[in-house]
Amino acid sequence: MIPDGVTDARPLVVHLLHRFDTGGLENGVVNLINHLPAFRHAVVAVTEITAFKERVEAPGTQFIALNKPPGQGIWLYPTVYRLLRQMRPAVVHTRNLGAMEFQLPAWAAGVPWRVHSEHGWDVDDLGGVSRRNQRLRRFYGMGVHRFIALSKAIEAYLTGPVGFARERVLRICNGVDTQRFTPAPAAPQAWPYRRGEHFVIGSVGRMQAVKDPLNLVEAFLRLRRLCPAEAPQLRLVMIGGGPLLEAARERLAQGGAAEQAWLPGDRSDVAQLLPQFDVFSLTSLAEGISNTVLEAMACGLPVVATAVGGNVELVQDGVTGRLLPPRDDAALAAALQDLLQHPDRRHAWGRAARQAALEGFSMDGMLAAYANVYDAREQH
Repeated sequence: MIPDGVTDARPLVVHLLHRFDTGGLENGVVNLINHLPAFRHAVVAVTEITAFKERVEAPGTQFIALNKPPGQGIWLYPTVYRLLRQMRPAVVHTRNLGAMEFQLPAWAAGVPWRVHSEHGWDVDDLGGVSRRNQRLRRFYGMGVHRFIALSKAIEAYLTGPVGFARERVLRICNGVDTQRFTPAPAAPQAWPYRRGEHFVIGSVGRMQAVKDPLNLVEAFLRLRRLCPAEAPQLRLVMIGGGPLLEAARERLAQGGAAEQAWLPGDRSDVAQLLPQFDVFSLTSLAEGISNTVLEAMACGLPVVATAVGGNVELVQDGVTGRLLPPRDDAALAAALQDLLQHPDRRHAWGRAARQAALEGFSMDGMLAAYANVYDAREQH
């Protein structure tokens, strides 16, 4: 903490996003705040801030929720303008289209360095094909100094259909804390299953349409039918809250598998639970660079994921996991069956995934890249 009467001269970064909740985007913000002590930080959520803020360890971090109702955010522009004039940040960093429009009041408030990140597309604009959303990004991005793309696909989108100059767009891949996310032999008290007795297929992520969690549910039910001898040992774990959580629970109950599944909603102990999985699965319809995939790899898990967005940059098919078409529960069930019945392959892919996380997706590299972006304001 800063003693009374002493001014903290570190530049302030305002992270402005649609909501601050459990998810890969928010996890990335937490990592920046916790590991970039050269800056002060504040989180401004257009809608709400949940208990996820408890993961932020940097003292003095501010959290502000604007509680915007559904609809256009233009009515909040005066509020954001006044807030930024009062806070006087050195940098405003918005993320995704839901917060990008607030670059306009940031420009009007005279924020000297304005940054915007694109993490991926939502279910209503898979692949970024919407001309309307492309036009909105061009308009809202007029005053942005630097754009950050988390994957090659998003970089191509911003410099292609959206039309931003290449020198304004920088690709920074997410990094993973390989000390926090690491293989761990001992299960935490909350873990409901026994290692060696159960085969656990797991996922971590917000239960919303773009993540297609019901596809994993259907694949799990199909797998139980494909492997009747192994069915009693199969378990499904899906960590994360969201609008499709109850639908997933209901479908498992209809399929007679409610007792073989654990869907606890949001958890704060993912780093302890994740290493207990045998296989990690991500069934997204669209994806940037998935933090949860990187975390699973760091924990030594083989990853079975859809071949969309940044997943193809993270998962080496046949080396660290499998890449599959989206919305194909039959292909997913077959891939999971293969790993169930070939433990040597499963363990080899898990070891390779851990090594790939250590060598190619370091937290230090990501932090250095963001620090360079924020420091570039001094040359502006």
